[in-house]
Amino acid sequence: MIVNAQAVQAIFWNLQTAFNGAYEAAPTIWDQIATLVPSTGSQNIYAWLENFPRMRKWIAEKQIKALASHGYTLVNDDWEATIEVNRNHIDDDQLGIYAPQAQNAGLSAKQLPDEIVIELLNNGFQNLCYDGQPFFAQGHVVRGQAVSNMSNLPLTIAGQAAAQKTYGVVRTNMRKTTDEDGRPLNITPSVLMVPPALEDTANALMNNERLNDGMPNPYRKTATVLCDARLTSDTAWYLLDTTKIIKPLIYQERKKPVFVQQVTEESDAVFLRKMFRFGAEARAAGGYGFWQMAAGSTGTAPIPQ
Repeated sequence: MIVNAQAVQAIFWNLQTAFNGAYEAAPTIWDQIATLVPSTGSQNIYAWLENFPRMRKWIAEKQIKALASHGYTLVNDDWEATIEVNRNHIDDDQLGIYAPQAQNAGLSAKQLPDEIVIELLNNGFQNLCYDGQPFFAQGHVVRGQAVSNMSNLPLTIAGQAAAQKTYGVVRTNMRKTTDEDGRPLNITPSVLMVPPALEDTANALMNNERLNDGMPNPYRKTATVLCDARLTSDTAWYLLDTTKIIKPLIYQERKKPVFVQQVTEESDAVFLRKMFRFGAEARAAGGYGFWQMAAGSTGTAPIPQ
C-alpha cells in the first residue's frame, strides 16, 4: 500500500468505526447502582451530601438546612488506552491485527464507569465517604449515636433461621435508618451485589421458595441479584437501595470516552519510530453518595448460633 496522508486517514476512519461499534454494543451495569453527576471543572464538591432537605410540617418559621462545609471533593482523573500502529504494517497491508484492538479499546472505554464504580465497592471498607468514615463502617453518627452499615455476616441459604440472622439482620438495619430528625429514611434495599463465588447462593436466596432446611424463604424476591467478576472478594456482599433519585455511588463525568488518533507523518513517534497511534481518552472520577443507602459485609464471620 502506498502510505500517504489520505491512505492513513482512511485506515484510522475504519479503526474509529470499529471502536465506535464496540463502544455502542458493550454492556454496562454502573448506572444500576450509581448516579451520573456531570462535572464542568477539575473537581466537584459534594457539600449537599451532609444535609439533604426533606418536606416537614411548616410551623412558625421555615427550618433552613445549611450546606455543611465538610469538603467531600472528587477530583477528576485522566484515563487512556493507547495502541501503536507500525508503519510497516500499513506498507505490507497487515492491518487486520488492529481492528480487534480498536474494538477492545471501545469495549474498555464504554465499561470505564463500571471499573470505577465497582472499585468503589472493592475499597468500600477502607475508603472514606463524606462523614470521614469508611463508606462501610460501624462508626457513622446519626443524632449523636453510632450507626453501622458494615458487618462480617456471611450470605447463606443454610436455613430460615440462618438467613434471618445474616441477610435478614443487614436488611432490617438498613430499613430502620433514620435522618438527623429521627424520621425513617424509607430505605428500600433493592440490589444484592455479589462476586461469582456467591452468585448461586444469592440467586437461591432471592428466588427459591424454600431454603436448605425446607423452611419457607422469607427473603424471596426482596432484591435483584447483580453479579460481577470484578468484585475481588469471594465472601463480601453488598445490599444497595437503588430506588431513589440519588443512588448510593457516584460516577462523576468530566469528559466522555472519545476516540483519539495521532496520524501526522511529522509527529516524533512516526518520524523516529515509524509508529502511528490511536486509542481512547476520558476524564472521570468515582465517589460515595449516602452511606445510609448501602450496606456491606465482608462475609468472613461464621453464621450466628
